[in-house]
Amino acid sequence: THKLNLTVGIIPSLNVAAGLLGYFLVRTWTAALERFGIVSKPFTKQENTVIQTCVVACYGLAFSGGFGSYMLAMDQKTYELIGTDYPGNRAVDVKNPSLSWMIGFMFVVSFLGLFSLVALRKVMVIDYKLTYPSGTATAMLINSFHTTSGAELAEKQVSCLGKYLSISFIWNCFKWFFSGVGDSCGFDNFPSLGLAAFKNTFYFDFSPTYIGCGLICPHIVNCSTLLGAIISWGFLWPYISTKAGEWYPAGLGSNDFKGLYGYKVFISVSVILGDGIYNLIKIIYATIKEIMNARSKQGRLPLVRVEDDDETSNLSSEEKLLNDVFVKDSIPPWLAGSGYVGLAAISTATVPMMFPQLKWYLVLSAYVVAPLLAFCNSYGTGLTDWNLASTYGKIGLFIFASWVGQHGGVIAGLAACGVMMSIVSTAADLMQDFKTGYLTLSSPRSMFVSQLIGTALGCVIAPLTFWLYWTAFDIGNPDGMFKAPYAVIFREMSILGVEGFSALPQHCLAICSFFFFAAIAINLLRDVTPDSVSKFIPLPMAMAVPFYIGAYFAIDMFVGTVILFVWEKINRKESEDFSGAVASGLICGDGIWSVPSAILSIMRIDPPMCMYFKPSLA
Repeated sequence: THKLNLTVGIIPSLNVAAGLLGYFLVRTWTAALERFGIVSKPFTKQENTVIQTCVVACYGLAFSGGFGSYMLAMDQKTYELIGTDYPGNRAVDVKNPSLSWMIGFMFVVSFLGLFSLVALRKVMVIDYKLTYPSGTATAMLINSFHTTSGAELAEKQVSCLGKYLSISFIWNCFKWFFSGVGDSCGFDNFPSLGLAAFKNTFYFDFSPTYIGCGLICPHIVNCSTLLGAIISWGFLWPYISTKAGEWYPAGLGSNDFKGLYGYKVFISVSVILGDGIYNLIKIIYATIKEIMNARSKQGRLPLVRVEDDDETSNLSSEEKLLNDVFVKDSIPPWLAGSGYVGLAAISTATVPMMFPQLKWYLVLSAYVVAPLLAFCNSYGTGLTDWNLASTYGKIGLFIFASWVGQHGGVIAGLAACGVMMSIVSTAADLMQDFKTGYLTLSSPRSMFVSQLIGTALGCVIAPLTFWLYWTAFDIGNPDGMFKAPYAVIFREMSILGVEGFSALPQHCLAICSFFFFAAIAINLLRDVTPDSVSKFIPLPMAMAVPFYIGAYFAIDMFVGTVILFVWEKINRKESEDFSGAVASGLICGDGIWSVPSAILSIMRIDPPMCMYFKPSLA
């Protein structure tokens, strides 16, 4: 997750991989014990679910902890990258990462999301029957492992995952030997589509991670990223670069916000905000509509188990069993309420110590509003599988940055974004896991405890693994591998919240407005057209990412989608069974390689060769 966060900022759901790896590790362990004559209890699907829940809670904090976004946006490098003379970008608004405050901040803000919605689990899962696609897929996978035929398939999936993990790891090891010193060598800079295309970031960079993302993400996401890359790097940026000296001063550095770089960041921000705000309004509307329907049917919202003989008699025996197990182990509402209030009080007292710009009453006001936003986000995730935590975080960022103003508004906005994002994201993950637990007949109390343990682990593991990257690599270098694109975007948003639109380059506001409303219009079009048409309309959020980062990863993801498309045509059953395992293997192998790569970098051991391309002379 850190690797993806610090390179492109797109993170596919790894819930299924967590379920598969949990099964693989425990089965390997029990098989090894049996060889020594130690007979252990059979490994059950409930245990598999609890392991998966703990892992998801832990890795989720690598994303919601803001290590590639709001936390990194506070550092000295991002401040310098935007420009020390840039309006609103002040030296006082800098807080560099350190393990002590990062771990402390994670512990203070990460648990609130778990307590905010736990009382509503029956409403979300049983009454509303929300699908939570990732949670349902994980449950189906775990259920299938623990049947006779499913166990055979699971063994094949595990060996497939292991095979592609090894291939990915060995390929990365091979690539390293040619990657030289600096950022212009090796397969990561291979001009596979020619040198002219390479200058505009159109090249295939042989990355197993992005190909794996292409296999996991739906076709429409991959095609949308490629379309976004073609619009921005194929047409828009080359056109704006011809206006150098007219719209903005000529001869500026490639990362100067007064030039082309400013357009790249602000236009991608406007598309992300347009998409986020549309989806937010849509989900809030759907939520209110559903609640009104539930009220008119039942007279009130059930927060605890409701005995209704007529209703339960219509349920199938299987559904009755699922419901009974899910409501049997209750988590008392008083525990959830007092837990939230107690943690909010601790957080309100301690967060201003870490960030003096964010006063205690600002933190408190965030915690008053957060449960409502957490409910909207969990509901939206249940309907669409689209976790909008970062959108809610950005809205909080704007509000608090403008509220505090010029004296510390940038840091206050970023810290408030962290507070909001943590609650909203962990609440959605919790409900996703409750859906998995519901379908695997797992005790909700066990799931909740597992979430608490996973979150506690994540509060330590996520900062430590980030620290490995931070000390070993040049994080945040826009010309390097670990661009950390969202660090710059989040800091710019915070400055925009404080300064208003005066900071934008010429004509940038007009172009941004066009893309903002275009994102809303495209989303509206997706919702009003029939499914046969809407499935071909691109997703603005996916289109926005390459605007800033470049086209190379969109090409890799498109290669993944083409492989999956051909595979589906040749053998749909096999592609459904194994595409997730292949993708997880490619992503995990690449992720695991980053550990020895970081160690080599820390020890100052450079690759022996630099493979470099230049035009042949006449």
